Amino acid sequence: MFDRLNNVVQRYEDLTEQMADQAVLTDLPRLQQVAREQRDLEAVVTTFRRYNDVVAQIADAQEMFNTSADEPEMRSMAQEELTALNGERESLESSLKLLLLPKDPNDERSVIMELRQGEGGDESALFAADLYRMYLRYAERVGWKVELLNASENGIGGYKEISVEIQGDGAYSRLKYEGGVHRVQRVPATEARGRIHTSTATVAVLPKLDDDVIEIKQEELRIDVFRSGGHGGQGVNTTDSAVRIVYRGGTPDEMVVTCQDGRSQLKNKEKAMGVLRARLFAIKEEKRAKAVGESRLAQVGTGERAEKVRTYNFPQDRLTDHRIGQNFSNIPGMLDGDIDKLIDALTVYDNAERLRAVGVDA
Repeated sequence: MFDRLNNVVQRYEDLTEQMADQAVLTDLPRLQQVAREQRDLEAVVTTFRRYNDVVAQIADAQEMFNTSADEPEMRSMAQEELTALNGERESLESSLKLLLLPKDPNDERSVIMELRQGEGGDESALFAADLYRMYLRYAERVGWKVELLNASENGIGGYKEISVEIQGDGAYSRLKYEGGVHRVQRVPATEARGRIHTSTATVAVLPKLDDDVIEIKQEELRIDVFRSGGHGGQGVNTTDSAVRIVYRGGTPDEMVVTCQDGRSQLKNKEKAMGVLRARLFAIKEEKRAKAVGESRLAQVGTGERAEKVRTYNFPQDRLTDHRIGQNFSNIPGMLDGDIDKLIDALTVYDNAERLRAVGVDA
């Protein structure tokens, strides 16, 4: 690990020299590239330099401890300092291990999230609506913008399906663990006899990509326009602004994406293409991961819909995340967007698994 860290420091210093080179300063694209790479390495370098400082201080404190046998007060001070410094060293070592892990290149991207009712009829659609509101409240808490793309309601406040774009730095890094099948156990509002029902809803979390990441040929598309029938405000239903894109580009079945929430046909087309691009990228990444055997790396964040990731048990006020085997209380608070502690627990687990996957003890 320390050989890698020394190489990172050397690279960082090389980049610092390049930043002062007149040839780089007058070449804006190159300057931006160098600055970006330097910024990406800065946390590692800063942490490693602090680690080296602490190691040096430990050596000094140890020498003071060893040479102060006849001075109890000085020896006690040295012991206290050693205890504090060794604790900081261990913390810095853990931080360095995480900083050296390969970063998910999509972590800083915004997110396209798709929620669909699963088993359970109307109760499943109501649960999908609860999950949507949970993510909406969470986005509001952290200052992200949420833009509705498409929604299909069931008539009693639930959603058969709903898709949104969540815009914010690092949105994917926090929400990628939400993908999968969510299960709820509760007495539905539609249940007259007070019986507990079990229903499910699926969540897909996709990074929003730049236009050039996935190539889509025009001949692979059929684009239909029609009159919007959902949200969008006054006037949205008066023009053929909704867009349906049918993709036939070699996937097992044709892929259909609909966007109808905006008034502009062009805007709806752009949004629908964004969703299509994200779905195709997810399929491509899943195939790549299986081909190179990365099934253990970032397993928490795979987002496979067949995987039951979480159960919301209302009668016992217990939320269980099955991937990490942890239980949480206060389901009403979580459905109101208070899910940071849950996401933090998933992040810690994922980091530990990735460290084990590359042969480093967590």
